[in-house]
Amino acid sequence: MWSRRLALGTGVVILPLALLVVRDGSVRSEPPERSGPAAVRPAAPRPPIVGREVWDADEDLVRERPRPAGVVSAVFLHHTGHPNSYDCADVPEMLRSLQTDHVKGEGWDDIGYNFVVDRCGTVYEGRAGSGARPVRGAHTKGFNAHTVGIAALGTFDTGTVVPRALLGGIAKVAAWQLRPGADPRGTVRLVSTNDEARFDKGDKAVLHVISGHRDSYETRCPGEALYERLPEIREAVARLRHR
Repeated sequence: MWSRRLALGTGVVILPLALLVVRDGSVRSEPPERSGPAAVRPAAPRPPIVGREVWDADEDLVRERPRPAGVVSAVFLHHTGHPNSYDCADVPEMLRSLQTDHVKGEGWDDIGYNFVVDRCGTVYEGRAGSGARPVRGAHTKGFNAHTVGIAALGTFDTGTVVPRALLGGIAKVAAWQLRPGADPRGTVRLVSTNDEARFDKGDKAVLHVISGHRDSYETRCPGEALYERLPEIREAVARLRHR
């Protein structure tokens, strides 16, 4: 979730930047702007994804055609800030409201996240085109290129129980989206494109290949409970890709 909404949540300690630099042996150089077919072949199968036409996205709201994101070298995990008591049958309506808020409230071209996963483990296509190819979202200021944004539908502050189905859905999308050769348990070097990020524009940031939104931006997202499960998600992604 974006920092504007998280200001109402409970206090969470923001990790110092120095703590983000781990597993230095896995650091990669900046992803190439272009790649051949072999570089974009998925290392894990595409999971079932509910397309925009199914959850009835308002395509008239979309302000600009999706732009390529480039080879996906990192995943940023978010939460949407919704109450966790929702019925999974109501998710399409929730996504339509989220799209409207992102476009009319935030001023973005479309829903910001590439994918949204609900507590039942169902994966939904977020930003237009994400189900077919890597497209640039509006999920992580300064680091939208060469990354994918996956949002967990709900609020995951301290003490919240994170459904296993939700974790499984996130892992499946991440395993499919990450480029071959990326180590889900390692780190990647990305260049910031925005001074509002934790890293000034042009700075090289060393981040986890699978990171929380807070790692690159001043926010509590994706909530302490979900952030604590990142090591588990990384291991699950590695297993899926190994298969």
